[in-house]
Order: sequence, then structure tokens, then C-alpha cells
Amino acid sequence: MCLYRNIVWFFKGMREYTRSGFENASKSFVAKDLDVSMVDRSFMITGANSGIGKATAMAIAKKGGTVHIICRNKERAERAREEIISASGNTEVYVHVLDLSETRKVWEFAEAFKKEHSSLNVLINNAGCMVNQREINSDGLEKNFATNTLGVYVLTKCLIPLLEKSRDPRVITVSSGGMLVQKLNTDDLQTERAPFDGTTVYAQNKRQQVVMTEVWAKANPKIHFSVMHPGWADTPAVAKAMPQFHQMMRDRLRSAEQGADTVVWLSVSHATTAFPSGLFFQDRQPVSAHLPLAWTHSSRWDVKAFMRRLENLTMAVKPE
Repeated sequence: MCLYRNIVWFFKGMREYTRSGFENASKSFVAKDLDVSMVDRSFMITGANSGIGKATAMAIAKKGGTVHIICRNKERAERAREEIISASGNTEVYVHVLDLSETRKVWEFAEAFKKEHSSLNVLINNAGCMVNQREINSDGLEKNFATNTLGVYVLTKCLIPLLEKSRDPRVITVSSGGMLVQKLNTDDLQTERAPFDGTTVYAQNKRQQVVMTEVWAKANPKIHFSVMHPGWADTPAVAKAMPQFHQMMRDRLRSAEQGADTVVWLSVSHATTAFPSGLFFQDRQPVSAHLPLAWTHSSRWDVKAFMRRLENLTMAVKPE
């Protein structure tokens, strides 16, 4: 059954997630949706030194937005900042060095950011990782889960009060179509018992992001939440984490800018908020977060158990 689900997902991807899928979908895009000024609006983008994150930061900077780029590597972040400023002419681009896998440091960063800034209009959870061997961070947490799930949870949770004080606040999380073949697993969040496979763990993390978004949307009606699939894009992260897939699909992959298109649209377009909060998007359209037959739906009990375990793990590493 698992093999069947993966085959279904792959061939769905061949139709929709590649460059040709984007080109076909873009025929129905409304050009004026992105004809907006972002002057006096602030954006935080994690993982913005390359790939989709950098393409998103570049597009928003060109529209006049204030951009806070969150990256692990200061040198790469500064280089990205210089390129964004040079291309956009916008000097309101700021670097913050943070490793999303270090949960305690995420807490500390978010709390400090709230003290230093009076508003944040848009949070874009883009950073992610696919570590193919099980690694533990300094807090004793599995690295993929710590980065893709708990880091996103802590950063968003901490910044919600600041977002709520800001005009037209939004949170966009970059997920993946791989989550379509995963049902939320609440019993083994850090893959301590199951055989470790980086691709499967990553897909499970991305399902977790979808569930978190749905919960946040219900709990925080002042903020517009969305989660999206960028398609299969040619980025350094994909080339490093999935070299065989990248080599096989290289000529069909989307550009980073095509992968970032829906992130930018969700971040800046007035059309976005016409849709209910909490939806899953692909190519500027809400789509189902489940493949046919709906076997990946979670019970309310499972969702509550998952969120409760996230909160417990978060509080265990919260700084004094």
C-alpha cells in the first residue's frame, strides 16, 4: 500500500509539480495580484540565503517591504543580503543568524525580536532540512523534527502576539507534496522506534506543518494562516538532500522563482485573504491536503495529542 501511495504521488507530481505544471497553472494567474507596494510592511523569512527563501525575499524587497532574513550561516546571509539590496535598491534588508534546529535559541531569538520591533506583518516559515541519518541536537531532539516542526512551532507561537498587533498579519509555511503520502503519527515524533529514513521523516514533518497551520488558524482568527507546496524546484537544498531525484528530474524542475511564486502571492496579494485561513495552496489555488480515499485524515484526538506533545517539548527547553 505504501508503495502504491508513493507511485500515485509521483505521477501526480509529474503532472503538476514540475516546471510544465507551473507554466500551465500560471496561465490563469491574475497579474495585478502582485502589482502592490509593500512599503511600511515587514516580513520575516527563514532560510532566505538561497533557493525559494531567497527568491521570496528578493521579490518582496523589490516591492519595498522591510525584510528580515533568518539564516544559520552569517557569511551566506550577508552575501544574500548584498545581492538582494543590489537587485532591489531596497536597503531595508536585515540579517539575523539563527539555527532553527536549536529550539532553545529559537525561543531566545523570538523573545528578543519582540522587544526590539513594534510590528511584524508577515512570517514566512521556509527553512527546512532533510538529514538522512538520525542526528540529535543540543537539546536532545532529532534534527529534522527540531528544524521542520518544533522550530516552526516555537517561532510562530512566540511571534503570534506581535503579529496580532500588526496590520493584516499573515503566516505562510512552506510544506511539501511529500506530506500527501503521510498520515500524522503522534506516537513516534522523533523516529525513535521506527527505522530511520530521511525522506519519510521529512514528509511526516511536512504533514505536521499542515496540521499545525489548521490548528493555528482556528485558534488565532486575527491572523491569516496558510501552508503551501512550491512544487519540485531546483534548489541547493534539493540537490544536497535528494541527489538522485535531482539528477533524474533536473531538466523538469521549477526555478526557485517559480517555486516561490505562491509564497510571494500569499504574502502580499489582497486576493489571498479572500480565502479562509488555514488552507493548503498550490500554484495560487487552495487544494486538498489529502490524496483521494482520505486515509491521511487525523482524528481530533490525534491532533490534540500532537499539539499537546509539541507544547510539552517546547516548555521543556524554554529558557528561564
